[in-house]
Amino acid sequence: MKILIVENEIYLAQSIASKLMEIGHLCEIATSIKDALKDEKYDAVLLSTNISGQNFYPVIEKHRSSIIILMISYISNDTVTNPIKAGACDYIQKPFMIEELIRKLQHLSDFKNLKKENETYKEYVKNLFSSANLEPLDKKTKFPILIKTNFQKHADALVFNYVQSQNETFTFISLTQTNALEKIARAGSEELLYIIDLQNLKKSEKLKVYNILEGKRAIICSTDPNEESDFSKIEINTDSKILDQGDILCIDDYVKYVICNFQNKFPDTELSKKLGISRKSLWEKRKKYGINKKK
Repeated sequence: MKILIVENEIYLAQSIASKLMEIGHLCEIATSIKDALKDEKYDAVLLSTNISGQNFYPVIEKHRSSIIILMISYISNDTVTNPIKAGACDYIQKPFMIEELIRKLQHLSDFKNLKKENETYKEYVKNLFSSANLEPLDKKTKFPILIKTNFQKHADALVFNYVQSQNETFTFISLTQTNALEKIARAGSEELLYIIDLQNLKKSEKLKVYNILEGKRAIICSTDPNEESDFSKIEINTDSKILDQGDILCIDDYVKYVICNFQNKFPDTELSKKLGISRKSLWEKRKKYGINKKK
């Protein structure tokens, strides 16, 4: 990490820098607020709050995208509460063990990376399911819930949209995992479970799953249209399924899927070329499948 140490006690600053550089960090020292405001990027800033007569808030504002740890002599609103409200991440009280500082740096770095990763996944999932136009899951529906669908992606979209609306998390379990039943059994009564691949189990195995799920907050998904259960049921069927469960579509289903999903992205000349048919055949396919071209 590239770390800026803002501290006017030069011996203390050099001691901290020396120990951090021993474990691979790159450190720079600023002995005044002015020096700390130069136009450089740092992964972390160690900011002393007792640089006499100097306002340290511009440093927090300047480096708010960095990890900022306050180095304080005592705890008060001025040294901790207000600076953290302004954008600092944490504090450490002098004198401190360098191991504690390193632990805080590592923890905050991990947290920052996980937060960024989580935001990236959220945006990816939002984009992935943006085409799924589904009725939201009824909040009054009693758990456990069985979703029967011919398109796994739409079941996934329903669950992700539900947890987002409820501002909660869930545990994902595939019944193809060897320890799936153990995970379900260990789940707490308030933990939301999303379970897929029910269609891959034998009848006797399904009964075991149903028994374990009794009384749990679980949403279980099957792509078997004949799936039966005493749980609350939701059916999601679409004409837009394609190779979702390793199935091979017949030619007509494939052509229908391509026309429905790409006719507004490509002109007819290009779409028919990609399908290997003439424009006249494309028109005939639309008529055959009852597809109206959106304008």
